[in-house]
Amino acid sequence: MNFTARIALVGDRSDAVRSHNRIPGLLEALRLRDGLDLDAYWIPTEEAGRGLEGFDAVWVLPGSPYRSEAGAVAAIHTAREHGIPFLGTCGGFQHALLEFARNVCGLDRAGHTENDPATGDEDALIVPLSCSLVGHEGAVRIAPGSRAAQLIGTERMQARYHCSFGLNPERLAVLRAHGLLVTGTDEAGEARIAELPDHPFFLATLFQPELDGDGTRVHPLIRGLATAATDHAAAR
Repeated sequence: MNFTARIALVGDRSDAVRSHNRIPGLLEALRLRDGLDLDAYWIPTEEAGRGLEGFDAVWVLPGSPYRSEAGAVAAIHTAREHGIPFLGTCGGFQHALLEFARNVCGLDRAGHTENDPATGDEDALIVPLSCSLVGHEGAVRIAPGSRAAQLIGTERMQARYHCSFGLNPERLAVLRAHGLLVTGTDEAGEARIAELPDHPFFLATLFQPELDGDGTRVHPLIRGLATAATDHAAAR
């Protein structure tokens, strides 16, 4: 039996964001090519702080700075705490790390310097990249045996980016100490994929897998989220 899964697309929808324009085609490709039917709801960040418990997946999309940092972080918190399949891409990656740092690692003041440029050095979790990745592609090395490696089927891939902010390398150790796995890095070893091993599906990427290819074949990480969502719907 096929189950229709409800997915919350969290982000401030805009025609100016290329990844947002890709979403309808990706959902249709998942339905036609993979037999995965997702009932998608766009949730603005101002409205994402409540009511997501009934969804089968949460995808926090690019488009930061969001209108509500608190709403994006709350959506991620709901997915993590309730075992709801989660994918965060670009800004979703950045805010997933914020949520984890604040609510798991006890770094209550962890900040994002794009959202708040006045964030002090001691609290800066998300900081400007040494080199902007807006419009760039780059190689990502994937940890063997990780969920990302299982889904992608390789330990090295090319990824598309549209961002200028990433994880402060000085904060990586504390995130790892509390259970976050960095399972994808660039050639310099900086974080590009993060996941939680004890969650049904919790994965975040600094790159934008929704921009992969021509949009007719869905990136394996997005297909993985869709599969996890339908499994969640079936379990309900």
